[in-house]
Amino acid sequence: MTASLETNVLPSGEDVSTAIAAGQRAYELDRKHVFHSWSAQAQIDPMPIIAAQGSYVWDGAGRKLLDFSSQLVNTNIGHQHPRVTAAIAAQAQKLATIAPQYANDARSECARLIAERTPGDLNRVFFTNGGADANEHAVRMARLHTGRYKVMTRYRSYHGGTDLAINMTGDPRRWRNDYGNSGMVHFDGPFLYRSVFNSENEQQECERALEHLERRVALEGPSTIAAIVLESVPGTAGIMVPPPGYMAGVREICDRYGIVFIADEVMAGFGRTGKWFAIQNFGTGRHGTGASGATGNDTVTPDLITFAKGVNSGYVPLGGVAINDAIADTFADVAYPGGLTYSGHPLATAAAVATIEAMESEGMIDNAARIGSDILGPGLRDLAARHDSVGEVRGLGVFWAIELVADAATKEPLAPYGGSSPAMNAIIATCKENGMLPFANFNRIHAVPPCNASDDEVREGLAILDRALDVADTFMK
Repeated sequence: MTASLETNVLPSGEDVSTAIAAGQRAYELDRKHVFHSWSAQAQIDPMPIIAAQGSYVWDGAGRKLLDFSSQLVNTNIGHQHPRVTAAIAAQAQKLATIAPQYANDARSECARLIAERTPGDLNRVFFTNGGADANEHAVRMARLHTGRYKVMTRYRSYHGGTDLAINMTGDPRRWRNDYGNSGMVHFDGPFLYRSVFNSENEQQECERALEHLERRVALEGPSTIAAIVLESVPGTAGIMVPPPGYMAGVREICDRYGIVFIADEVMAGFGRTGKWFAIQNFGTGRHGTGASGATGNDTVTPDLITFAKGVNSGYVPLGGVAINDAIADTFADVAYPGGLTYSGHPLATAAAVATIEAMESEGMIDNAARIGSDILGPGLRDLAARHDSVGEVRGLGVFWAIELVADAATKEPLAPYGGSSPAMNAIIATCKENGMLPFANFNRIHAVPPCNASDDEVREGLAILDRALDVADTFMK
């Protein structure tokens, strides 16, 4: 049994034995009463978590595990950051809740901090409870602004679990929820490793993906399309970083046909890619920078940005839509027909204020960028060179995917699209046995530590992945 500082006390100060007993009771009650998302209820065995601190969690047996998943890629500042937990407690004492029609300092300051960090003129913020409803409201705004109905999103994407958001989604979780009447049109985005365009390099992939998108727009009828919605860097679907020029090309298509461009930053935003927003990695090329390494004045600027997760590290549920001036003006004298009881909840927005301030003052954005370029990226490429089961590694900042294959030549995935496999189960089990909580999806392991992870913590994660990939190699054909 491992506990904090090799003692019998957890970081919270709770006795380990007491916490384990509480964890066992939590498990028993969970199995009796809790209905889990995305799960066949009789086939799951949820791990109790009895404590968390920084980049680590403790399971129901008291084992310390490196959280290389950041939970659902949302604890961007790690667990139990003292500045944020203190802000939540202070706000609870001051103003625990208030209806959204009233102004309050936590929400107002949170909106200011977000607007200061968005590109262009995205100066207004509509707050939601999470990412799915942020995407729902962004689409509603786009439809009302344009008077059009259709929305285009890419395959290999995820936009949320509510009715419209799951239909926006381009992965298998959509299938059983999709009745073909939501107005969604899906298209193929760039993904060179598994190119559907038979591309040989990034330039070809970019050009052919943009040609495909514009052809789909033309065939669907530009005057019928309200919005194109893209994850700036697709997350759960595989962390496929767009090639240089792609995001600028999408912006140009939207401008040409009067289509609203919505950037979904729910997972990729707030430091995950080494920028405040992932879209800031992609430039317009108007100032000679090409399409990556964008500076503030040449960043591709969407009309709406949706966010959640990392905005307050998930400490209290919060999401939102950052809105440009043109769309905000649509509702200047005509009421926006939407709202939520907890829009801009003071506990959530106070947590976001403290999170953003902590990220700024502690240099977490720069740390995420440096970790990606100096440690995590090189470390993963080294693993790829030494393990035949790794088809590709790709990512930015602390946002990386390890694509696992059964055959390097054919690129046959180690688990089928939309499913798992004994091989993936064995790899995940090896990670846990060696002290790491991984993020896995289909045939991939995602390396997504917190933005403030230390160099040693990331190296610890790489060493555990090395051992897990030894297992993956045994499943090669």
